[in-house]
Amino acid sequence: MVKNTGRPGYLQIADDLRAQIRGGSLAPGSPLPSTAQLSEQYDASLSVVKMAVGILRNEGLVIGQQGKGVFVRDLDENPAAGDLAGEVAELRSTVQDLSARLAKVEEQLTTSTTRRSGRSSR
Repeated sequence: MVKNTGRPGYLQIADDLRAQIRGGSLAPGSPLPSTAQLSEQYDASLSVVKMAVGILRNEGLVIGQQGKGVFVRDLDENPAAGDLAGEVAELRSTVQDLSARLAKVEEQLTTSTTRRSGRSSR
């Protein structure tokens, strides 16, 4: 089912599975077919299928349960796009704050090291 479009196969598979989840063909709580089944269905290697499922995990659409399989998450449980954007903005702000604080510490260390070097040469 993976087509020679120039778009990587794992993205095509992820797109198709995403559409099935959002369209309701794969209902919340239902298991995804096994990696082997998906590999056969899409005529793709196991690694390509695993990459596609990995994308869906990163998006929060599916969740893996050790020894049981991969299941469709309830879309109500997924963080809303707005929430995610807010979290990203908060993380950026925190990183900027930490970067500024680190720059001050580095400046203080440089100044302190320079002063000590100056004293020892006297």
